[in-house]
Amino acid sequence: MLDDEIIPFLLQRRRCTFFTIDLDFYRRRLCHARYCLVCLDVGEYEAAAFARRLLRHSEFDTDAKRMGSVIRVSHRGLAVWRLHAEMQLHLDWSL
Repeated sequence: MLDDEIIPFLLQRRRCTFFTIDLDFYRRRLCHARYCLVCLDVGEYEAAAFARRLLRHSEFDTDAKRMGSVIRVSHRGLAVWRLHAEMQLHLDWSL
């Protein structure tokens, strides 16, 4: 699937969380209430572990909490754009 086909694909789904290692998807304008984009800013062999770690984080452990977010996951923590937010949110892993 090409990059420009992903967003239309997600819009056809309900409450979808899409994980990618392509950091070009970490853009505020891509926030939408029907999906969550997660950009994994970690090594390819760490991606699965960090995806699970995000899904266990108290701020993102349900579909409802994730929807409308574009999240960058890294060793340092999480950077988050939320739908209608004016500023980027930064969260530690300790939550």
